[in-house]
Amino acid sequence: MKNRFVRILLGAAFAVAIVTGTARAQLAPNQTAGYGKGGLFTFTYTENFDCVDQPTDDLNFNGILAQSDPGELQIPICQVGDEPKYDPTGAKIASTDKLYVLVPFFSADGDTNPADAISCDGVLPGTLCGSDLGNTLISLFNMLPEGFKQNPKVPVQCPAPGEVPGTCTMHASRLDLWPVLSALGKVSGTPTNVFLPTPNHSHVINMDAFQKKPVWWQVVAVLVYNQSDWPAADGKTGISTVAALRKAQKSGDASADVPTNFFLFFGSMPDMKM
Repeated sequence: MKNRFVRILLGAAFAVAIVTGTARAQLAPNQTAGYGKGGLFTFTYTENFDCVDQPTDDLNFNGILAQSDPGELQIPICQVGDEPKYDPTGAKIASTDKLYVLVPFFSADGDTNPADAISCDGVLPGTLCGSDLGNTLISLFNMLPEGFKQNPKVPVQCPAPGEVPGTCTMHASRLDLWPVLSALGKVSGTPTNVFLPTPNHSHVINMDAFQKKPVWWQVVAVLVYNQSDWPAADGKTGISTVAALRKAQKSGDASADVPTNFFLFFGSMPDMKM
């Protein structure tokens, strides 16, 4: 009887492992999941990201325009709250497809432990991380959002299963938040880059932008404030369409669109199976 019980347990564990492995195997190393039309999509990235720096920009805030500051162009500066006039193809930004990046900006458990923030393992020097990141966010927002936790308590599409928080295939690994923090009144004084790890996040595309060949997409950041609006892993509930996103923004449960100079190059295909 005991042996039979053990065999049942082992069989169940093996079945779970198979299902988990299958779900993970569906994404290639250069793919992430995304939402569209209330369902799951597969995004396939065929080039690295780009963060556009225009000749008259000063993204490193050193008082020298990029056109006269070669050093500014050696390290990608991906800024949230900054929007260039043109995308990487040279097309006007208004014509560029938008990728809405949802960041869970709530704490599912009221977390105020700075040690729970994204760790400094593998993080580029000069990036706020670990307890310093946690203390900074808690001081500004009275909580540690799921978007910046080492182990978020809600499902996210980046990082993908098995990947390190703060990373995602073919994405930038850190973002400069000075412009958006300044707009929120959270920082003041002389501008300076405030680099944070790329937050845990999920993706939404418009229903008329699916099944595309690879193109450049402009990242538009949206902070989701209400956990009940956060999309389920299968996209069947929560913000998994642009219409649902607009509804949450109208009710104050999500921030307004926050433009960025950050672009990703991928094609999207619908009906990813899990």
